Amino acid sequence: MASAPTTAGVPVRRLTVLYDAECSLCTHVRDWLLRQPRLVPLELVPAGSEEARRRFPGLDHSVTLDEVTAVGDAGQVFRGAAAWIVVLWALREHRALAHRLSTPTGAWLARGAVLAAAKWRGGQRQRGGTGYRRADGWAYEPGRGWIYIGPGCDDGTCATR
Repeated sequence: MASAPTTAGVPVRRLTVLYDAECSLCTHVRDWLLRQPRLVPLELVPAGSEEARRRFPGLDHSVTLDEVTAVGDAGQVFRGAAAWIVVLWALREHRALAHRLSTPTGAWLARGAVLAAAKWRGGQRQRGGTGYRRADGWAYEPGRGWIYIGPGCDDGTCATR
């Protein structure tokens, strides 16, 4: 039986960053990334979008809405702190920082930054006690997690797909 192909050691020549288009922090970072000089081309695609699902059918797209994900041109997948490090590595002015963050101590700092951003996002989602609602019908309800509240489902009685 053949084993699955590995991407370990395969160079990254292009990155696609999946970001939450409904998150103000995420869109701010997206805009900042678009202004940065790059050593490696970056494409920014909304997480969970039809484009993301078409391009990366093997990804768990619900996870990409919660955790920043970068995908290399050879199928390499980076999530969380590793995604931020590889994205910084792609930027001309931040490659040295990416190398420092890839050390054990740096990785600890990068993980802390990602957790701080996640906490901030969680606070934004819960403003007013209403949770976090996305334009595509998905909502995050504290205590329940991600649920689908599509058109006509406000009373909780909607047909399944």
